[in-house]
Parts: sequence; C-alpha cells; structure tokens
Amino acid sequence: MRALALDIGDKTIGIAASDPLGLTAQGVETIRRTSNKADIKRLGELVTQYEATTFVIGLPKNMDGTEGTRCELVRKFARKIAAALPAVAQVFWDERLSTVAATRELIAADVTRRKRKQVIDKMAAVYILQGWLDGTRGDF
Repeated sequence: MRALALDIGDKTIGIAASDPLGLTAQGVETIRRTSNKADIKRLGELVTQYEATTFVIGLPKNMDGTEGTRCELVRKFARKIAAALPAVAQVFWDERLSTVAATRELIAADVTRRKRKQVIDKMAAVYILQGWLDGTRGDF
C-alpha cells in the first residue's frame, strides 16, 4: 500500500509517492492543470500505477493555524477527487512552509531559478508526504 501526496495549486499539482513500506517519499511529477476532469483522470492513473490507497493532501493553513480561502479551494477540489475516486482515503496535512523548505533545498543544491520553478511543487509534495509518514510512522 502506498500514499500519494498532493500539493494543489491553481496552475499545478505536485505529486509525491511513498515507498511500499511507507518510510520515504519520492517526487513523482507536477501536473500542469488544464481542467478538473483531466486533473482527476491523471490522479486516477497515478493511483493505479502506484497502487495508492491514500491521498495526503497539503492544506495551506495561515501561519496562525487558521484556514483561509486557499484551504477552502483545496477542500473543494478534494471533494471532487473523492467523488471520482472514492476508494482512495484522504488525509489533510498542514503544509505550512513546505514550499519554503523545498525552495531552500533546491537553492542549496544550486538549482537554477528556471529549473526550480519546474520542480518546486513536486518537491513541496515530498515534504508534505514525508512529514505525514514521519508523523504516522507509515501506519496507513
């Protein structure tokens, strides 16, 4: 059983997958959003490919822990995913600072700004998933 993390944005969805033992997260891809239908279709393909049983969905809370407009947009899209892929459980995970951490790591690795833009959402999904895996010890 595997989990897929989703870093849902307006233009992209970063995807990461756990290893089969639920210990580590690896970046998979960044979906360039075109329509809800196409985005969910691709997620369904990834669920099949990775035999995923759980979506770990990054929830972009405010720094004070409250939920704002961005959280509601993520939850709304998550409801659409749940309707289309009901067999896959959903867990929301606080993603505060995941993009900041991913950016710092890519800068430290001397990745160019242009290249960072292409992989940042996938890297943020890795941080989201690894945080969840560490917090649950892969028990899903």
